[in-house]
Amino acid sequence: MAAAMAGFTMNDAITKIVTTEINFGQVMLVRGLFAIVLIAALVWHRQAFRPLRVLFIAPVAVRVAGEVGGTIAFLAAITHLPLANTSAIFQVQPLAVTMGAALVFAEPVGWRRWLAIAAGFIGVLIIVRPGVAGFNQFSLFALVSVAFSAVRDLATKRIPAEIPSLFITLLTTITVTTAGACVLVPLGGWRPLSGPSVGLLSLAAVLVLIGYQCVIVAMRAGDISAVAPFRYTALLWAMLLGFLVFGDVPDMPMTIGASIIVLSGLYALYRERVRDKKRLVAASTSGLPPDGL
Repeated sequence: MAAAMAGFTMNDAITKIVTTEINFGQVMLVRGLFAIVLIAALVWHRQAFRPLRVLFIAPVAVRVAGEVGGTIAFLAAITHLPLANTSAIFQVQPLAVTMGAALVFAEPVGWRRWLAIAAGFIGVLIIVRPGVAGFNQFSLFALVSVAFSAVRDLATKRIPAEIPSLFITLLTTITVTTAGACVLVPLGGWRPLSGPSVGLLSLAAVLVLIGYQCVIVAMRAGDISAVAPFRYTALLWAMLLGFLVFGDVPDMPMTIGASIIVLSGLYALYRERVRDKKRLVAASTSGLPPDGL
């Protein structure tokens, strides 16, 4: 899980680097084309192709829509925010999924986890700092992305088991890549890509696929509620890469807010493990930023 978080965060850092040269719609398009080729090869190898009408099954359609909206909002945020700030805000996503499961699917959530959810969102407010000096409106895009990603993960839990996950991944990637082509013109149009940027985007696609493979191995090999806390190592990677690559140093509000989010998330996972071993909501969700897959 720690290796997976490293791969995903490196992908985010590469995306942030490349957006200094091209807009994020072009990033979605080019990165998506690389990913489609790799995923289609995997789908073909595992004979996981299904009819395209699968896309119109309600949970699949909602999942794809959540990934599209989340990807656009996340890339808008990461382009204009420090890497660590975006990652810290996104650590509240498992809590958002727990809240959504309680409100939409009537999953039982005790008062202790409700307090943890409230504490997590207080941590987000400390990072975002609405109405005070240092507020960056692009923090709101990170929050919008969290909401879309929570919808994505809640819908994923309702997808029929007979539909192969790889085929859903392929459908999602094709749709997100198409969305990138649609927003390309409003964001400034196509710009010629340099060789290094092409190489970085292809590396990003590979890192994401490696990351997902590591997540699958971790979830299958270990107890979910024991493995899940290691998702928070993404924040450490984001702080390290943000400093080494972009020279970003987290300020005090960001550090305090991130600490509150992580501690509340860990406590929610603990309570989930103690009380609801048959309903692991926060632990079993991806907890990952959208990446077009």
